[in-house]
Amino acid sequence: MFVDLPLIMMKRRELLKYLAALSGLSITGCGWKLGNVKAQANITGQRDQLYLFTWTQYTDDKELLKTFTAQTGIKLLADLYESNDIMLAKMLAGGGGAYSVIYPSDYKVQEMIDKGLLSEIQRDRLVGVENLFPQFQNPSYDPNNRYSIPFTWGTTGFIYNSEALAASPHDWEYLWKNRDLLNRKMTLLNDTREVFGAVLKMLGYSYNSTNESEIKQAYEKLKELKPSLSGFDTDAWRNKILSGDSLIAMCYSGDAIKIMKEYPKFKYIIPQNGTSLWTDTLVISQNAPNPDGAYAWINYLLQPEVSAQLTINLSLATPNQASFDLLPKKYQTNTSLFPNEEILKKCERISPLGDTDEVYERYWTQLTSA
Repeated sequence: MFVDLPLIMMKRRELLKYLAALSGLSITGCGWKLGNVKAQANITGQRDQLYLFTWTQYTDDKELLKTFTAQTGIKLLADLYESNDIMLAKMLAGGGGAYSVIYPSDYKVQEMIDKGLLSEIQRDRLVGVENLFPQFQNPSYDPNNRYSIPFTWGTTGFIYNSEALAASPHDWEYLWKNRDLLNRKMTLLNDTREVFGAVLKMLGYSYNSTNESEIKQAYEKLKELKPSLSGFDTDAWRNKILSGDSLIAMCYSGDAIKIMKEYPKFKYIIPQNGTSLWTDTLVISQNAPNPDGAYAWINYLLQPEVSAQLTINLSLATPNQASFDLLPKKYQTNTSLFPNEEILKKCERISPLGDTDEVYERYWTQLTSA
C-alpha cells in the first residue's frame, strides 16, 4: 500500500526535515534556484505523481514536499522497506512496477544492474552531479555512476548510554565480554551482511569474506551471543534505548547522531576493529512509469542547499562537495558525521558476492529462526 509522503513519519538515515527547511532556506550564494527542477520535469497528465521505494527510517517533512510539488506539479508517494533484502525481493517478485525511484545501498546496486532492474542514467539530464566529492563520482560499486547517484553515506557502529556503561564499547568484542551486563539490553541490526560483516571483522577477516569456514565461524559467535540479545532490528532500537530498555545498539551513524543532538548522554562510536562504510543511492527503475519525475527528484536532491540542509537537520552526511562547503564548521569537523582518514582506512564497503550471498542467507536463516 502506498503512503502519501506528507503523511509519513519514517525514520533511518532520515530523509529530511530538510523538506521543511527548503521553503525558508537561508543558505545562499550558489546560484541554485528551485525553478531549475521544474524545468527538468516537463510532466503532464498522469505524470504528476512520483512513486518512491525508500527506507522506513527516512523522514519526510510536509513543507519540503510541498515545495517540491509546488515547483514541479509532482506529488510524491512512497512505499517503505526496512532492509535491502526486503526491497530486492519485492522487485524480483514483480511488485515494483509502480516505482520510479528506489534507494538501494551501494552493494545492492550492482546486483540490481545484473538482474536488469535499473535504467542507465542519462547524464545530460542531471544538474549538479559534478559537485559530488571525487570518491563518489566513480565508485567501485557503480563506475562513473552509470546507474546510481549517491544520496547520503555513513558508517555502522554502536550507540550507547554513557551514563549506564562505565567503559565505552571500543570494539565489537565488547558485546561478548559484557554479556551479563548487557543481557537482553542490546540489539543488532536486522541486516545479514552488516551483522555477519561486523563479526567477521572482529575475527580478523574481511566484511566481504567468501570463505564458508570463516562465515561459519561468525555464525557460531553470533549463535553464542543470541540468547543475550533483545533482538535484531533496524528501527525499534530507538524506543528501546531512549526508554532505558536497551543500553547499546548496533546502528547507522546518521540515526545515532540525530539522537545524540537531543540526548547528550548517548554516544556513537566506530569499533576499532573497523566497520562498514555505506552509501545509500538514488536509482531509476528499468520500467519507471515517470522517468521525467525521477530526474526532477534527483536533481532536486543534488542541489547544494537541499543536501546541506539535510545534513544540518537530520545528520545525514552529504556526498556533495558544494553542500559540504556550505555547512557550518561544527558539522564539517564532526567526526561521527564525517570520519577522519585514519578511521576510514579501517572501513570496508559491503560488496555483492554472487553465489556466496546464498551462504550468508542460509546461516542468517539458521541464526534468526532458531
